[in-house]
Amino acid sequence: MSPGEQVPPGPPEIVPAEGRLAVFCVGLGAVGTTLIAGVESIRVGSGQPIGSLSQLGTVRLGRRDEQRVARIGDLVPLASLDQLDFCAWDPFPDDAFVAASRAGVLDQPSIERVGAFLRTVRPLPAVFDPAYVTQVHGPNTRAEESHRQRVEAIRADMMTFLEDKSSARGVMVWCGSTEALLADHEAYHSLEAFEEALERSDRAIAPSMLYAYAALGLGIPYINCSPNLSIDTPALTQYAAEHAVAIAGKDLKTGQTMVKTVLAPMIKARLLGLSGWYSTNILGNRDGEVLQDPDSFKAKEQSKLGVLEGIMQPELYPELYGDFEHQVSINYYPPRGDNKEGWDNIDIFGWLGYPMQLKVNFLCRDSILAAPLVLDLLLFTDLAQRAGMHGIQEWLSFYFKSPQCASGVYPEHDLFIQLTKLKNTLRFLAGEEPITHLGIEYYDYFS
Repeated sequence: MSPGEQVPPGPPEIVPAEGRLAVFCVGLGAVGTTLIAGVESIRVGSGQPIGSLSQLGTVRLGRRDEQRVARIGDLVPLASLDQLDFCAWDPFPDDAFVAASRAGVLDQPSIERVGAFLRTVRPLPAVFDPAYVTQVHGPNTRAEESHRQRVEAIRADMMTFLEDKSSARGVMVWCGSTEALLADHEAYHSLEAFEEALERSDRAIAPSMLYAYAALGLGIPYINCSPNLSIDTPALTQYAAEHAVAIAGKDLKTGQTMVKTVLAPMIKARLLGLSGWYSTNILGNRDGEVLQDPDSFKAKEQSKLGVLEGIMQPELYPELYGDFEHQVSINYYPPRGDNKEGWDNIDIFGWLGYPMQLKVNFLCRDSILAAPLVLDLLLFTDLAQRAGMHGIQEWLSFYFKSPQCASGVYPEHDLFIQLTKLKNTLRFLAGEEPITHLGIEYYDYFS
């Protein structure tokens, strides 16, 4: 929906979630294997979908005194976990069992319990260019020389999988490594310029863009879970609109940034001042290794740094937030593996300018936090597609560090405003009234 366009008078007709749903996972590393192993564990009854709003979340309906609360899965027609089939690409040839064991996120007994299924998920050769991810060197890559050939190869893989699994529809999720930050290029500004660059195999078009273009052209939604530019361009946004396809991104909001989008609104809500925010991360997984490349780190840094500026609105509160220092660092430390440590030092000031501090040490598990977000995103994006909601799905901002939004509006970063937006969208799709939390109806203020 474009800015200024009217909201439909009633909820759209949603196509039922019937048949198989193909999940096309670009990248079979820590996040991808944790997602797949987790879904299968839940399907066989050996795990719980903790952290997943789509599986455990509820939505209040109507007035508070009506006591109406619905599980999200009962409110809107989501695909069930039993309907999901997984297809993957990765520059390493290891199946999901070996890849999950190598990733070290899940303990080996948990992997063994779903080992038979994980061994059936074997990655297809990836469209991969080491110029965009310099720290990864895998042999399982495609030999096609031109961008057009690569796109057609991806589409052929997808069509074969859809046919083999008798899938009714699909969703593509980028769970691959962070690509190098790309400078602005004319190819990103219009679909015509993008396709011209595609035909000449221009280096400005990164592998993530090829995957996105391939999926969108087949009418398959695309979700960007990394800070890659990917679909966040006018060209591919236009391509998604022309093919009536849902898109969502970018960069999952899991550990440190999730905390930041809770604490920063608290500071702003109480009109406390902010002098500085120093954030450092220690992790030892492939993501940490990739981010040692300065160009890949710049993409991640840009995604992380934009959050505070968006929340604090220094242009509105110059005396409080007009000159705060914000630093972010990521340190690769192999012994830590996927168990990331996020450490924040926050310098604030209050009444009469007196200084105070907050310190947060979040010892988290990166992929354990990410996997349920990916599950929610693929199920909600499939819902949006069946509801005819094509283009940017801003209502899914809850899941992203750098949420895409319509041209001319700023993204909302406050976690709880994002959650309200998400739940009100679900209410709208279910034909229920949105909730404003005004609450004036419970009191006789004007009697």
